[in-house]
Amino acid sequence: MTFFCGFWGRDGCKFAVMEQKFKNYREDFELWARECVRIRHKLTGQMVAWELNGPQRRVLGVMERQRRAGRPVRVILLKARQWGGSTLVSLYMAWIQLFHSENWHSLICAHFKDASTTIRGLYSQLIENYPEELLPEGVKLVPYEGMRSVKLLTGRGCRISVCSAENVDAARGADYAMAHLSEVAFWADTPGKKASDLVRAICGSVPRVPNSVIVMESTANGVGNFFHREWVRAQAGESDKDAVFVPWFEIEMYREELTCPVEELKSRLTPYEQELMETEHLSPEQINWYHLKSREYAAHEQMAAEYPSNPSEAFTSTEVSVFPARYIESLRRGVSEPIERYDFERERQEFFPTVSGALEVWAEPCKASELQGRHSYVAAVDVGGRWAGADWSVIAVFDVRNEGRMELAAQWRGHIDHDILGSIALALGRRYHNALLVIESNTLESQSLGVMERIVASRYRNLYQRACLESAGRATEYRYGFHTNVATKTAAMADLMELLRDGRLTERSAGAIEELAAYARRPNGSMGAPDGMHDDLVMTRAIAAYALRQISKK
Repeated sequence: MTFFCGFWGRDGCKFAVMEQKFKNYREDFELWARECVRIRHKLTGQMVAWELNGPQRRVLGVMERQRRAGRPVRVILLKARQWGGSTLVSLYMAWIQLFHSENWHSLICAHFKDASTTIRGLYSQLIENYPEELLPEGVKLVPYEGMRSVKLLTGRGCRISVCSAENVDAARGADYAMAHLSEVAFWADTPGKKASDLVRAICGSVPRVPNSVIVMESTANGVGNFFHREWVRAQAGESDKDAVFVPWFEIEMYREELTCPVEELKSRLTPYEQELMETEHLSPEQINWYHLKSREYAAHEQMAAEYPSNPSEAFTSTEVSVFPARYIESLRRGVSEPIERYDFERERQEFFPTVSGALEVWAEPCKASELQGRHSYVAAVDVGGRWAGADWSVIAVFDVRNEGRMELAAQWRGHIDHDILGSIALALGRRYHNALLVIESNTLESQSLGVMERIVASRYRNLYQRACLESAGRATEYRYGFHTNVATKTAAMADLMELLRDGRLTERSAGAIEELAAYARRPNGSMGAPDGMHDDLVMTRAIAAYALRQISKK
């Protein structure tokens, strides 16, 4: 160990003590934070020793498990307010530069440059308030070659750079080993640059090696943006990053002493607050704070978005979301892994893309003796495109034997030629006791023609037909398929809303829940997925709910 030699070399005893301290600090971030780091207290403004709070310890645990396993540190952090997430990330990177890696350059990028500079100010605060007897000789934070956006940690050879999402070009070309991307949900897409491109430009320079760090953190800013999409990928296990969410009740300052007996407090709580207190095992002081704070807001959704208890609430946009966050969160209890999963791949043919998709099964068909009349299963089919990037084709099969309820039994989703999609829909319909097949069609029915032709030609016995009212004196005409227009889409969404409100939909697919959470009302009054997202899973649920109401009338 040579880290302290220059400062303590004149006294062997002191050197031995400091060498042991160095070893301890190198192995224990929290010990180093407590003994060497001073931060400004939020309420008093005084510089105090840094004692990590509960959320900081939990996020540190995620990063340290990765680092100690020899893996690159990769985290996406969904933040509540006022717990020091940015402080933890910045000082964790400083700790790596001080104790683990020399010439290990870092970058801080926020939505605007002043925010990046403020975060880097934690480095200056760290060195200025470091205990003098513990600071190695030669370690200072100085400007690097006259550049205002870059500072150098002398004695370690580590550069700390800042940039903003407004001017990320300043970060190109450098050999960064660590990147702290702050408030990514507020990185705006512009005609010339997208948030995804900015992140790629930064992260492309960070190698996948031990002690490298990429932390993407933000408070939520609605759904459909780059940060939300990355969060959904991480939660689904499709990203290189571990997803970490900090709810309001983990933050120690959100507590308020009672001025009444506990039983009286409980009698004042809303049903949501009562459930929250029970399911999260909250103390009376915590739920009292939440109850009193919520009175500042006109609607529960506004409170939930500001002080979320779960990621769905964090991403809720109270102005545009179609389905309330509390309905979405109730659905999460039913999510489970499928009992079977089949992947489909076909070789590329001339003029056609690769046909791909996946079938997931949560429940096998019931026994014949357990059927409840003709319509025990409903299979909704939303016809999408054949090419990657197009809308997905989805077939969702629901068990509707329990009157008025729907439970997802199986689902196929992919990009596929329409005649093959028709064959898969037929196979699933027959497998589930000739389920009622409800196929969405557009005005000209051209998109669904291949699916419809295949199924009609097969003489499938249980294909949904809609009534097309003709002029007086003429018979009602029936046509195959669910016709999507303003009236039927509005009715279908209302039927789906009723199922969610009454707890009569058992959802198994996590992807469907994310689509439901993101489904929004547009400025022109229409409904759909935000830019960059899909609503095919939502549409199959709405179509099935509409069909369920129709058959219940018969």
